[in-house]
Amino acid sequence: MITIVDYGVGNISAVGNIYKRLNVPFQVARTPQQVLEAQRLILPGVGAFDWTMTRLEDSGLRPALDQAVLSQHKPVLGICVGMQLMAKRSDEGVLPGLGWIDAEVRKFDNKSQQLFLPHMGWNDVAPRGEAALFRNIGTTGRFYFLHSYYFAPTDRSTVLSYTNYGGEFASSVNAGNVYGVQFHPEKSHQWGIQLLKNFAEL
Repeated sequence: MITIVDYGVGNISAVGNIYKRLNVPFQVARTPQQVLEAQRLILPGVGAFDWTMTRLEDSGLRPALDQAVLSQHKPVLGICVGMQLMAKRSDEGVLPGLGWIDAEVRKFDNKSQQLFLPHMGWNDVAPRGEAALFRNIGTTGRFYFLHSYYFAPTDRSTVLSYTNYGGEFASSVNAGNVYGVQFHPEKSHQWGIQLLKNFAEL
């Protein structure tokens, strides 16, 4: 059973619709008990870091999420800002993140490199080695991005894939039971559908 965390942020219905098409059972969690009963969790996210973190704290789901992820070691997939919340901090705000991965979120250097921000649209995703999350996707996957900040883990071995935008950045990460993708699989056609299927089968 996939459990999509509803704290008022993120494209929950689009993720749910993909799992409907795949005939994968899912539910939407709005209470701590539903989070704790989950087998696998998806943490969506859209918006600025502090605003999104505040919504999560105000939802009352934070303690249950920490318990499910850190104590019960349930697989969790963060999407876009949902991934960024897993870091310790972000250049985009002042609030601490969840700290599930030793990382910080940094802004793209658009001044010296003349990058257009946000990084928006389709881009290549290059997995490092054989990652279960990219099974049957390989090096051919293209995914949809929309972000101005990127995830920078302290331990580069946690990086599952790289994407190039003015230089390489971590477009997906994995540390134990914690997974994150900077792109939007729910907007990424067959590649995103396969990735969400792979997460359900981890």
